[in-house]
Amino acid sequence: MYLILYSKPGCHLCAGLQEKLAQVSNVQFDLEIRDINTREDWFAAYEYEIPVLCQKLPEGEKILPRLSPRASVAKLEQMLQKNLIISE
Repeated sequence: MYLILYSKPGCHLCAGLQEKLAQVSNVQFDLEIRDINTREDWFAAYEYEIPVLCQKLPEGEKILPRLSPRASVAKLEQMLQKNLIISE
């Protein structure tokens, strides 16, 4: 399973989500962090939306539901379990 976190340096919401993702233990995934400042298309798409968490799929990216910055790691795990597409 492969997740992508669209972020930018200095974003405390992005850092908070990244810290919580590091604590997730019930869902196994690889995480790629993409700095939206490095590509114009990412910046245009996510400038006012970060942090944005996506699942990388063969047919593209699936944006996952946004959680409150106050959501616990357990809530994050629940959201991942409910929304991730498991490929075999």
